[in-house]
Amino acid sequence: MHFKSDVEALEAFVEKYHALRTEIAKVIVGQDEVVKRVLVAIFSKGHGLLVGVPGLAKTLMVNTISQVLGLTYSRIQFTPDLMPSDITGTEILDENRKFKFVKGPVFANIILADEINRTPPKTQSALLEAMQEKSVTVAGVSYKLSEPFFVLATQNPIEQEGTYPLPEAQLDRFMFNIWLTYPSFNEEVDVIKRTTTGSEHQPRVVLTGEEIIYFQNLIRRIPVADNVYNYAVKLASSTRPGTAAATQQVNNYITWGAGPRASQYLIIGGKCYGAIKGKYSPDIEDVQAVAEDILRHRIVRNYKAEADGISIDQIIHGLLK
Repeated sequence: MHFKSDVEALEAFVEKYHALRTEIAKVIVGQDEVVKRVLVAIFSKGHGLLVGVPGLAKTLMVNTISQVLGLTYSRIQFTPDLMPSDITGTEILDENRKFKFVKGPVFANIILADEINRTPPKTQSALLEAMQEKSVTVAGVSYKLSEPFFVLATQNPIEQEGTYPLPEAQLDRFMFNIWLTYPSFNEEVDVIKRTTTGSEHQPRVVLTGEEIIYFQNLIRRIPVADNVYNYAVKLASSTRPGTAAATQQVNNYITWGAGPRASQYLIIGGKCYGAIKGKYSPDIEDVQAVAEDILRHRIVRNYKAEADGISIDQIIHGLLK
């Protein structure tokens, strides 16, 4: 990757981004916003949580994105009996009676953690350690994970029996909480036409791992004006009840708000969102564009909010106004 300047590199990034979107659209119908969020999370070096009812092609989407990005991919189906070693890998005795480490599925570039809330906390935390530290520790030895490393976890919103909700501190490790909705009527017709005729589209590889790392670092270097920094911090602190920036609605309905990590992600997400549109520096509307998915899982409602039927999204909308 040799560019004369960051400006030239950013132009190449915009081009590559549109090429990615074109290839993904050959397989995935609609879901434009969701695909955009997942790509923003990848280029921002963040992880994503996809929340949606079963059957919305979450797995197909992640698989397609990994193909287009030319990355290794593994899918881990979380079940109540999954053990931490089923994720990280395990030591076995080889033929010379020496211990040998066999890598688990977490050693890939893109991990799809399917139904992460179906497995007990001990197993959840094995994946969350990998997300945070970018390494895995087995029997006292640390193994580095290969970069780029990106986790997309899915969660079903329906409160079924036998689910273990992720604790707030672990939810905080996900940059985005992306909600998937049902396709529109025309999109669904299109899906059915494509999937019931037996013709399959193979997306081509648009980016390599090295290029992704290059663009991730490029996004970090994008300058941000002070008023945008101030806006991001003010927005995050306005979700914290009992503080100077909190609105009356926040004081009434929120138990606790978003921490400083939200402010970091608002800036990085804003940079990436702006960069996709070819901006050399993000403005406040770019921060607002990513705010909902960043704040949604970092705010905890109280019983009053539930009783009055006030949703998290309504509260965030109030703050963005």
